[in-house]
Order: sequence, then C-alpha cells, then structure tokens
Amino acid sequence: MATKTTSRTAKAGFADMKKQAKAAYAKGAATLGEVKTVSQDNVAALVESGRILGLGLKLLGNGYVAEGRSAAEAFNADLKSLATAKSPTDFLNLQSKILSRSFGAAFDFQSKNAEAMVKLAKDSAAPISKRVGVAVGALRKAA
Repeated sequence: MATKTTSRTAKAGFADMKKQAKAAYAKGAATLGEVKTVSQDNVAALVESGRILGLGLKLLGNGYVAEGRSAAEAFNADLKSLATAKSPTDFLNLQSKILSRSFGAAFDFQSKNAEAMVKLAKDSAAPISKRVGVAVGALRKAA
C-alpha cells in the first residue's frame, strides 16, 4: 500500500512538474515573440532614421552646390567690377564692399546651415527616440 501511495504521489508530482514546465515554456515562447517584435521595430526605426538622415544630407548637399555656384558667379562679377576701377581709391572702395558683402553672406550661410543641421539631427533621431520610449515603457510594465 505504501508503494501505491508513493507511486501516486510521485505521479502527481511529475504531472505537476510537467504542467509547470509547459507553463514556463509557453511564457518563454511568448517572451521570445515579444523580443522578436521589439527587435524588428528597433531595426525599422533605425532604417527610418537613416532614410531621414540621408534625405536631409542630400538636401543640404544640394544647397551647398547651389551656394557654391552662386558664390562663383558673384566672384566673377566682383572681378569684373574690380577691373572697371579707375583709381586706387575706387579699387579699395570696391574691395571693401565686396569683403563686407562676402563676410555677411558667409555668416548668413553658416547660420542657416547650423539651424538645418540641428533640425536634421532632431528629425533623424526622432524614430530612435520613439523606440527607446516604447522600450522603456515595456520594461517598466514588465518590472
């Protein structure tokens, strides 16, 4: 009789362990599914961030090319205007005007591009920042 009782107790214990193992396996599979989803979303955020950054850099590059062409045209016009100077005083006055205009244009160009770079950095980081927020929220929920 003791053997039957021990056998039943052992079978019940193994059945309980089997249930717990199945529950742990199911929970682990669900967790792996969530990890897979989070990883896929993280990769998608990185791709989106890269796309935004690439497009922004392309637009900035196009602006640099246009500004370079404009500067070359202005340089040619400045050389022609310097060639028309009739006296050393006229030459120095023209040179002073050109220098002042060039410094102003360079300062404006730098200010505009600094603002554009800051905006581009924010825009390209937004998808990653959003994913970090989602991940932190998920960790808080899990904890």
